Amino acid sequence: MVGTTHFALILKGYFLVEDLNLITLVGLSIYMKQVFCIGESLIDFVAENQGSDLSKAREFTKKAGGAPANVACAVAKLGGHSNFIGCVGEDAFGDFLLGVLDDHRVNTALAQRSEQFTTLAFVSLAEDGERDFVFSRGADKELSYNERISAHFEQQIVHFGAATSFLGGPLEKTYAQYLEDANKAEALISFDPNYRPDLWRGKEAIFVQKCLPYVAMADICKFSLEEAYLLSGESSLEKAVTYLHEQGAKLITITLGSEGTFVSTSHEQFQVPSIPIQAVDTTGAGDAFIGCLLYQFANEQEPRALLNNKNKLTDLISMANKAGAVTAQNFGAISSLPTKEDLASL
Repeated sequence: MVGTTHFALILKGYFLVEDLNLITLVGLSIYMKQVFCIGESLIDFVAENQGSDLSKAREFTKKAGGAPANVACAVAKLGGHSNFIGCVGEDAFGDFLLGVLDDHRVNTALAQRSEQFTTLAFVSLAEDGERDFVFSRGADKELSYNERISAHFEQQIVHFGAATSFLGGPLEKTYAQYLEDANKAEALISFDPNYRPDLWRGKEAIFVQKCLPYVAMADICKFSLEEAYLLSGESSLEKAVTYLHEQGAKLITITLGSEGTFVSTSHEQFQVPSIPIQAVDTTGAGDAFIGCLLYQFANEQEPRALLNNKNKLTDLISMANKAGAVTAQNFGAISSLPTKEDLASL
């Protein structure tokens, strides 16, 4: 070993290390960065045996969900080291959610519990895998700031991908504070706005203004085509990414479903194809994409060096496309996330 080791936290088998001058520590390579995912974990009640109209749904299956939790599981299921920072209720649903994250080897020791009920989402799926859903918001908004957590962001990876982060409550202020902390700590910052039209109907301009500070600080932005157009106010990919780069975004990925991913760096633009699939449930496919991408960045000694490397980015995003495609072929987000073996077989 090289240097002196100081253990900041020893939690559920994961080591958050203050001194990264070590070659290895209990099997944890210094080259694999920690990924911190901030935001909601919630229950998805998925309607069964019907189309996309929730009013006609009669039967629901309980699934673990929430974009940041999905991303944390995506990273961990591929063999990475992820941490979930969010709040769930002190109820059976909260127990279930933390249990699912624990089972997937996500560090949940940084999560909080609240007397508020656990946040719920009711989801229905059409035949093409597209979804309709309604939120019943609860404990996720109660996440409070903890400066001891942000001390561990130093040169790690911090992902901001909470669909509920701009809806008020302590979470919104906590989210903004962690963004500042991650920037000061020179962490690699990832941002996915996870726009939900039903939450922002008639308030789209407010949503855009709340997103732009995150775009400005993000090293990696993951958008859908709808989000890219909404945040930029443009109606073409080229103009949209130009605007978003001007706001500060470094690497922009725009997922296009079966057409793959449009990629824009400060130097060039290109498209990376996906693999052909029959989509069953697109819930979690975007989270699988960004989780796989962050996992690969976490394995690089100098991840920022990749932000303008077209050849390397093409390989990484091709793999992330596969992760999203695999997830979309099955029902449920977390249960459908791929392992390294799943991706290697494609």
